[in-house]
Amino acid sequence: MENLYSKEQRLETALEKLKNLSTSFSTGDSDINSLSVEKNQLQSEKDQIERKYNQLLSEYDTLKKKLEEMQKENSKNQKIQDQFNQDIDELGRETESLVEEIDKWQT
Repeated sequence: MENLYSKEQRLETALEKLKNLSTSFSTGDSDINSLSVEKNQLQSEKDQIERKYNQLLSEYDTLKKKLEEMQKENSKNQKIQDQFNQDIDELGRETESLVEEIDKWQT
């Protein structure tokens, strides 16, 4: 009889452990689902950040090209301005020379 009682106690203990184990697995499933949802959210945020990064990179390249074009245009305009200033200086010298020639003829 003691043997039967002892076996019954061990069986009840084993059943209690199984019950606890079962609830811990269901809690684990909940944790897994929660982690899965969080993973999906993080993946979505990562994808969005990558799209924004690629967009910014594209805009950067576009702006860089525009800046290079503007610098070339500015350089070209500077050369034209320098040539224009040289032409004005040359015309000024020629004008002075002509004025001197006129003064010589008049005196």
